[in-house]
Amino acid sequence: MTPELASLLRSGGVTRVSLGAQTFQPQLLAVLERRARPKHVRQAVHVLRDAGFDNVSLDLVYGIPGQTVADLEADLAAALALEPEHLSCYELEAKLGTRFTHVHGEELARQADAMEDYFERVVATLTAAGYRWYETANFCLEPERARGRDLRASHNLGYWRGHDYLGIGVGAVSTLAHVRRRNRPSLTGYVGALERRETPPREIEVLDVETRASERLLLGLRLDEPLVVSMVDDALDWEAAERLTAGGLVELSSIGAERTMTLTRLGRFLGGGVTAELAL
Repeated sequence: MTPELASLLRSGGVTRVSLGAQTFQPQLLAVLERRARPKHVRQAVHVLRDAGFDNVSLDLVYGIPGQTVADLEADLAAALALEPEHLSCYELEAKLGTRFTHVHGEELARQADAMEDYFERVVATLTAAGYRWYETANFCLEPERARGRDLRASHNLGYWRGHDYLGIGVGAVSTLAHVRRRNRPSLTGYVGALERRETPPREIEVLDVETRASERLLLGLRLDEPLVVSMVDDALDWEAAERLTAGGLVELSSIGAERTMTLTRLGRFLGGGVTAELAL
């Protein structure tokens, strides 16, 4: 990140920049085959601040082969020292059959056993530091620490709330008027189509009522805000909902005449397992 680029982004109307730090441990960056070093992330943050950006997000990854609890705690401390307004903390997902899983298979299995502990440490550390755990993997400064601003990622909220959104570029996904378009992940094909003034190659999927309800359920419960039940009736297993409510994983309430559902704190830690049970 150069001062010139930061100034260009700022003058062009960009209000939020997300930096993929992943980890501040050089040996783990090497495992991920990342060329950027921790000093580059720190320099980028300082350049963005000098350019006037007051909404900077950092991405961290945990479960990297060779990572320890001490490494994770050091990463969180290093990230917090930069005072970002937003943090995204993701569990490493390695696709089966890739060179990465072939090389690190045994260590990835060991890391899988530690994921629950890592996740709990991330949430405990960031919430104690004044960040709102507003989505499964996302945290933003609480309003009282952010001059009253809502610093949640507004574009991503569109995914989780089932709104229309536009994605532009290679491999990008858009959902508009119940039609999903996925640009294929081929740079050559994408650029070639544009040069020929053609629509880049893409897949088109029409989303039916059941699919939209299922996605609204699975994605909406990732948030810390109530989900209106009438929006997901076609996808909800009520017997499972009542069982999980009794088990302290789901909370049923109401807003006016609308019945709502949220995951409890324990339910959020179990996340995907709970929502999978709720879905028909």
